[in-house]
Amino acid sequence: MARLKTPLEVYKLLPRTNCGGCGISTCMAFAACVIKQEKKLSGCPHLAKDMVREYEGHIEGQVNLERIQEEKLRELQSGIASMDLPARAPMLGGRVSGASLVIRCLGRDFEVDCRGAVSSPCHTHAWFSIPLLDHILVSNGSSPNGRWVPLRELPNGQTWSRLFEQRCEKPLKQLADAHGDLFEDLISMFSGRATPATFNSDISVVLYPLPRVPVLVCYWKREEDMESKLHLFFDDTAESHLHIDSLFTLATGIVMMLEKIMRKHSDGKSVLP
Repeated sequence: MARLKTPLEVYKLLPRTNCGGCGISTCMAFAACVIKQEKKLSGCPHLAKDMVREYEGHIEGQVNLERIQEEKLRELQSGIASMDLPARAPMLGGRVSGASLVIRCLGRDFEVDCRGAVSSPCHTHAWFSIPLLDHILVSNGSSPNGRWVPLRELPNGQTWSRLFEQRCEKPLKQLADAHGDLFEDLISMFSGRATPATFNSDISVVLYPLPRVPVLVCYWKREEDMESKLHLFFDDTAESHLHIDSLFTLATGIVMMLEKIMRKHSDGKSVLP
């Protein structure tokens, strides 16, 4: 039997009466919940038991990313709750505010309280809160040594490198190609620092998403016979400060934020995050 992979395929099994007996307002919404593994097919009171048995094991559920992030965040917050945050401040390049730890990230202050709650004058996202809390828990406090390496050359980076190219470097290159002022924005909006051409690039900017975790963005402009290129590099101490999955989440989250900002910029709206 073919596996059910989409809400529409599940919807075709349902009575399509939108009765609400499953606790969801419409059959299509219920089908989406089944695919997201938030509901079981047996939750529909009108499906025959033999049909449920026939199809229940053939539904290919989608990963519920939001739920995974929420669970990860709760796990990290539990670790923070048992930690002396003020004592960690000097090691992390942060400062103390009452019983909270304040860390400057991308030019903005983020405050972490004793429960692991993250607050900032700008909106906080799971893609940033998770790496920040992971950093607080695992960083050994060492300073960057200035040796830049691509993600694949970090101790655990190889398995993430292909996905990193697709989710981070490729979309960031497209932004750089389309918006000539991208690197000026990185400097002015996020306290980036222009550096002398690194790796023979045309433009090099260093960002500090975390005080001990700098990121180098290098861009090579298009030439007559060569396409433009963009690559990100990390200090080779990066994994001393957070796990590789958190590093991936942090970098790709920054790219998603930049995409959103550039869309607003193109629409003539405010570009402040």
